[in-house]
Amino acid sequence: MEERTETKPMKKIFVAGSTGKTGRRVVERLLSKGFGVRAGALDVERAKTTLPSDPNIEIVKADVTEGAEKLVEAIGDAEAVVCATGYRRSLDLFAPWKVDNFGTVNLVDACNKAGVNRFILISSILVNGAAMGQILNPAYVILNVLGLTLIAKLQAEQYIRKSGINYTIIRPGGLRDDPPSGNIVMAPEDTLYEGSISRDQVAEVAVEALLCPESAYKIVEIVSRDEASMRSFEDLFSAIKQR
Repeated sequence: MEERTETKPMKKIFVAGSTGKTGRRVVERLLSKGFGVRAGALDVERAKTTLPSDPNIEIVKADVTEGAEKLVEAIGDAEAVVCATGYRRSLDLFAPWKVDNFGTVNLVDACNKAGVNRFILISSILVNGAAMGQILNPAYVILNVLGLTLIAKLQAEQYIRKSGINYTIIRPGGLRDDPPSGNIVMAPEDTLYEGSISRDQVAEVAVEALLCPESAYKIVEIVSRDEASMRSFEDLFSAIKQR
């Protein structure tokens, strides 16, 4: 039997990685849906120039690598967390682990300390590529050459699943900056190994996950396809079984 979530509407959401290409879209989508947003950013002043000017947004200093205690302060009075972080390419081969693994773990620990029980993670398809027989898939090879990025994400996912928090893990295909094209295809974990999707659609799925009780305790993989039929988010999430 699937676990049910509380249906009381949430009012304020903390977004980690709010100034990134996907995180910024999540912030915009949340605001358009009437949520208040605490936007976590490494550089608050820079964030003020890139994020919307809106009375319902608070920009706060947040570095996921600095530990759970500081993140509790950043989360503040938010009722849920959306993690849209991603490491910046550098000569530091441990950067993916610091951000995509330890950083996500820190966020989950901060949620537990702050009493926040809703967590949305934007991850990636192919994180479990080795188990899927996709170890030679070019996308899997390239991303793992750059600091074992997918393995770092997978271990963070595993931590989330064991933490007890009400989670939705969203694994998009290749991310596109262009406007949405095609309809969203949603599949169970370890199913999709190719395809792409607009960042706008990823942000839409992340926000709708907060609104759909059917998204609770699930990992979903998403791409967009021109030939796919349009379905409601309730239908999309309902079709994915909890594990």
